[in-house]
Amino acid sequence: MAARLVKRCSCLLREATCLAPAASPAGRLRLARVAHKTLTSSATSPTSHLPGPLSQHVEKTHVFTPYPERQEVDSLIEKATLPEQLLELVGDGHCLHHNHAALAIIQLSRLLSEKPADKAWLLQEARFQQLLHVVNSQITAVWHGTLVKLLRSLYALEVPAASRELRSVEQEVRWRMRRLKYKHLAFLAESSAACMQERGSQELLAELLLHLERRWAEIDDSRTLVAILVKTGHLSDSLMNRLEDKCLELVEQFGPDELRKVLVVLAAQKRRSVPLLRAVSYHLVQKPFPLTKGVLLDLAYAYGKLGFHQTQVFQRLAADLLPYMPSLTSGEVARCAKSFAFLKWLNLPLFEAFAQHVLSRAQTISLPHLCNVLLAFARLNFRPEQEEPFFSLVHEKLGSQLTNLDPALQVDVLWALCVLQQAREAELQAVLHPDFHTRFLGSGSPKDQGTLQKLLHVNSTARLEHPEYTGPLLPASASAPRPSANRKVTPLQKELQDTLMGLLGTPERGSFMVVTQYGWVLDAEVLLDADGQFLPLREFVAPHLAPPSGSKPLPPGAKRLAFLCWEFPNFNSRSKDLLGRFVLARRHVLAAGFLVVDVPYYEWLELKSEWQKGAYLKDKVRKAVAAELAK
Repeated sequence: MAARLVKRCSCLLREATCLAPAASPAGRLRLARVAHKTLTSSATSPTSHLPGPLSQHVEKTHVFTPYPERQEVDSLIEKATLPEQLLELVGDGHCLHHNHAALAIIQLSRLLSEKPADKAWLLQEARFQQLLHVVNSQITAVWHGTLVKLLRSLYALEVPAASRELRSVEQEVRWRMRRLKYKHLAFLAESSAACMQERGSQELLAELLLHLERRWAEIDDSRTLVAILVKTGHLSDSLMNRLEDKCLELVEQFGPDELRKVLVVLAAQKRRSVPLLRAVSYHLVQKPFPLTKGVLLDLAYAYGKLGFHQTQVFQRLAADLLPYMPSLTSGEVARCAKSFAFLKWLNLPLFEAFAQHVLSRAQTISLPHLCNVLLAFARLNFRPEQEEPFFSLVHEKLGSQLTNLDPALQVDVLWALCVLQQAREAELQAVLHPDFHTRFLGSGSPKDQGTLQKLLHVNSTARLEHPEYTGPLLPASASAPRPSANRKVTPLQKELQDTLMGLLGTPERGSFMVVTQYGWVLDAEVLLDADGQFLPLREFVAPHLAPPSGSKPLPPGAKRLAFLCWEFPNFNSRSKDLLGRFVLARRHVLAAGFLVVDVPYYEWLELKSEWQKGAYLKDKVRKAVAAELAK
């Protein structure tokens, strides 16, 4: 046994000496220590008697040697403040091994991160090329953490994608992907995924995403999770699904900034993950951590973009935003107002603060920001307490700059003023002029069709609510029925039609889904004589249709009734107040000579039997007629 042990020792020392013949005394001492460790482990290991050449054991020890002891060159690399100080280490009597060269390149990228002009000079520098050569010659021995940082640094230094050294590092990262710790994969995702995508390293990126997905269960901290979610979630749907599951598991560890990042990522990808949104909302409500101005604005944006309603969260956002109002910029106010408008959430103190902000910055607020605030007010049908000075400011700003806006935005602004009953004749003429609206009449794009629909509402406002308006107006062809009128019938509309047909007796006495020339669709229309009896509808003149029909005039005392169903989405959140669009529709129908019978969803849902629904409609009709007679 002793003889065999001495023989192994002599062979091991001889081969170790051959590996590094020119090493310094300190280096030989380290090799001796390594040899001693290997020898000891060989003697005590149960596999030490297995057959095989000793060179295999020496090679394995050489690949997995402990990290070299700290040397003077390590301190010089860390303390360097200029690129020249790092480049002087090359060929200056310092023995740079592969890890030293990699660390020097990493430090160079840090120093030049704010000096892009010097990167081109560095790539041409011979000493930098020597550093790359040293690393490339022993790339397999570079440690994992240093390797992933080296790849990030080469991307940051804009080393050409065709460079042999860069391709060598990328290939080495691919070979080691299975052995890298998850923190190294997360570092690659956070620091290099975007560069891989830009530089066309698709194979490396695909393999990174695959390993991130397969090993997602190894994520154990919220920071790593959020970083991967932000940087790579949009690149892979399957990875995003795994990350959402992990977010549900770790959401209790999230701070306000991490909650913000998760919601913004979901909003950017339009991923309405209801379980995750509920979990985030719960912690936003329950945890008392303070929310900064930026976090509040991003949360409002994300909830608005995803259309996710959570009353307690909105209440907190509105309450926490009020103290920040004096410090908000006009752009932030416009963005915030737009977000709450998307959510259909009208918080009166907050929206009054928005209006006050606009008035206090009347001289500096830009027209686009003012337009966004105006559109938000119109969507929620909100009129500030200081209504006159606010709309005076709006008209003053629009007077000279309205025609400079994008045509679609001009229509949006006039439509908002019509909703709020603030449109002026000159502004109406600007968008109803043939030279302006012709561009929308012949267009088939969905966006232009939506703009044309708003133009039709503006045209109806000029006709019905501005008797002094003399023109111009849209041509009759603009109000012709379009395929969009053949939309699906909702359950509420279907039940209304069935119940009303039972009351009418014959189909000739009523019409359903009536398309008017004012841009609105009536859910049902009936005609009553002076005695309250239903008349055959199609026999009489109907000037409101598109195009008008009939020639027989209405008998004296006859009344047209329009039934309007108001669904849940037609109202402000947690309110029985209609949104601005539907307030405008109701006004137009009234101005066109109809008696309006409102059928809101919250009243209809309380009716259980057909008899109750029929009695409800009869009562509604009687009240509408009585209100008209009372005038």
